[in-house]
Amino acid sequence: MQQISRMLMKLFQRARLEKPGQVDPRAVEFTLSLLIAMYDRSGTGYVKTRSAAAALISLSGDTLLAKYRALFQFYAVPDGKETLITRSALRNLLTDLNQIPAIVGEGCTLSCLETAIHDCFHGVLSAAIVEEKFLSWLRSEPAVLLWLPTCYRLSATKMVSHQARCR
Repeated sequence: MQQISRMLMKLFQRARLEKPGQVDPRAVEFTLSLLIAMYDRSGTGYVKTRSAAAALISLSGDTLLAKYRALFQFYAVPDGKETLITRSALRNLLTDLNQIPAIVGEGCTLSCLETAIHDCFHGVLSAAIVEEKFLSWLRSEPAVLLWLPTCYRLSATKMVSHQARCR
């Protein structure tokens, strides 16, 4: 928890410099509380750094493609000249990401996760996939992660400004 807390302090200090006055002074506290609620339900005082990073990546203001690429890089393993994600790593990623909607009672079941993994690896004979296959699967908006592009779209629409006036 201390490592994650330090990481969040640095992250929000940087954000305050980039966007003065736009970062809540309690951002570290709120974010840490959310991460604990998602990833430490039994109160052990331990949250995996990778789980916390996956949540921060997915909840960031970055583009969907940038989020997808970052998640792949975070969970994939180097294999010679390529970086690949295995079924096991994808299961870990989906389990970690599933904690985000689960915190509001919208998480999916274990069978839902297994179906998603099966769909991602459909037609793949090897034990792991390359980034392009992973990205292609994510672009099809699998049900298990439908909340991610939906949240992104909702966030993106807040930035849209129309010069029309309504009566």
